[in-house]
Amino acid sequence: MKYSSEYRDPQLAAAMVTAIAAEVADYAGTMVLMEVCGTHTMSIYQHGIRSLLPEQIRLVSGPGCPVCVTPIRYVDRAVAYARQPESIIATFGDMIRVPGSSSSLLREKAMGAAVQIVYSPLDAVKLAENNPGKQVIFLGIGFETTAPTIAGSILEAARCGVDNYAVFCSHKTMPAPMAVLTADPYLQVAGYLCPAHVSAVIGAEAYRPLVEEYQVPCVVTGFEPLDMLRGIQLLAQQVVDGRAEVENEYQRIVKPEGNLRALEILRQVFEPCDADWRGIGPIAGSGLRIREEFAAFDAERRFHVAVEEPREQKGCLCGEILKGKVTPKDCPLFRRGCTPENPVGACMVSSEGTCAAEYKYGC
Repeated sequence: MKYSSEYRDPQLAAAMVTAIAAEVADYAGTMVLMEVCGTHTMSIYQHGIRSLLPEQIRLVSGPGCPVCVTPIRYVDRAVAYARQPESIIATFGDMIRVPGSSSSLLREKAMGAAVQIVYSPLDAVKLAENNPGKQVIFLGIGFETTAPTIAGSILEAARCGVDNYAVFCSHKTMPAPMAVLTADPYLQVAGYLCPAHVSAVIGAEAYRPLVEEYQVPCVVTGFEPLDMLRGIQLLAQQVVDGRAEVENEYQRIVKPEGNLRALEILRQVFEPCDADWRGIGPIAGSGLRIREEFAAFDAERRFHVAVEEPREQKGCLCGEILKGKVTPKDCPLFRRGCTPENPVGACMVSSEGTCAAEYKYGC
């Protein structure tokens, strides 16, 4: 297939649904398949994928939304930075509305703080160049998808001598959280739809250690309806056959070795570290921090601010939703106290959040 419309062909989709149903017809019990990509989550809801599947298959959403897995203490520190009169906070759009313990960047902006949405980390570097009397702090969140571009912004700032640019880093990496979830006996994940954007950088073979250690099937898949259904079919086949392999449905984009240039830039600027995941907790080696040679661009090293003790919002089940243990409808705040206009948790804020997807497309 050459065109995106072909990946939405109703007849091909119907044939694939029939094939999936035949694949699991004799399967006893429930096959739990988890996607760990926010764009996959949105695609599943938008195209009604769950409603097409046989009752033996249950799709659950994991920690695939970078804004959602960012711990509340990070938001609180970003708010503290925003309150400094010499600071300009540069951020992607979703982060501005995420509630912290007592405030958000949107609220601070309304009270006069310099908070600016940018569309690229290089825009933040340019912002710093244009405001030499201010300190621009870019909020560096996201998985391996965005980390190389933020690493590139640090290299560019260093090359141009922009010394009033810094990154507040909270990058997370796959597939470490997938290993944690696989080991959780409550979830009993039978297979993973691996994140497509992340896989385009790290490569399909990055999941090989997870598959070999835990004997859990992994399929890298794209975002279109036929991509999703084919990925589910490949996972179902592995589960039924008792196999555990890495399969790549998204070969038109994802290579086994990944994007070597992006990985090179990532490793040049960042190094692995332990990271705290909202809802999951600390995971060893699952984060990225700025290397010592680029410490001049590390906001945490350069700027010390008083940060309030983090407090989770009462009643919010974002943490359990991110682990796939409950659905948005199980949360007592969903559609009541928590809506896109008045979000209580990050899962409702982000355009890739499970709660936002359920609110927009769910029944």
